[in-house]
Amino acid sequence: MGTEMVMVDEIPFPPQITTSKPLSLLGHGITDIEIHFLQIKFTAIGVYLEPEIVSHLQPWKGKSGKELSENDDFFEALISAPVGKFMRVVVIKEIKGSQYGVQLESAVRDRLAAVDKYEEEEEEALEKVVEFFQSKYLKKDSIITFSFSATPSPAEISFATEGKDEVKIKVENANVVEMIQKWYLGGTRGVSPTTIASLADNISALLSK
Repeated sequence: MGTEMVMVDEIPFPPQITTSKPLSLLGHGITDIEIHFLQIKFTAIGVYLEPEIVSHLQPWKGKSGKELSENDDFFEALISAPVGKFMRVVVIKEIKGSQYGVQLESAVRDRLAAVDKYEEEEEEALEKVVEFFQSKYLKKDSIITFSFSATPSPAEISFATEGKDEVKIKVENANVVEMIQKWYLGGTRGVSPTTIASLADNISALLSK
């Protein structure tokens, strides 16, 4: 496999990374918002998955990327597949960590509440994640990573910015871990439509091999 970087909005992403196993870059995109007809880009995202994820997604063989991108059941299956997943999020537009934490908190809380899984334990686990980001400043090119093991939990979140040591936090609550994945990988409700489309196209191509 080539080692050339994949450029996502001028930000380089390695085509492969190794956690406990080698993971391949199978989806990438950006988060953005339009204000007064201006597109403001916030982050670039790379989604790394164990290549054997395709063995868990065989029911979708033969579907086009567009069909997959519109099918939330497909992304449910992708999230619940027992393989390692890793997301690398690189900051394009600087933002306070507290703002990022609030976005993550409301997205995760809303998803948990919708399926009646927002209990005291989930609230505590989510508060720890928000606290983790509270004191950070997400300068341009800062990197946030989310590492998900093949089992539902724990997950590890790390933050690295220029001139400071990388810091990490573990998330033990399986429901919170699942909803963090859904924030980024939740099909039509995911935070980055470009990432969802890219994942769907690449996995569709892998399934047709």
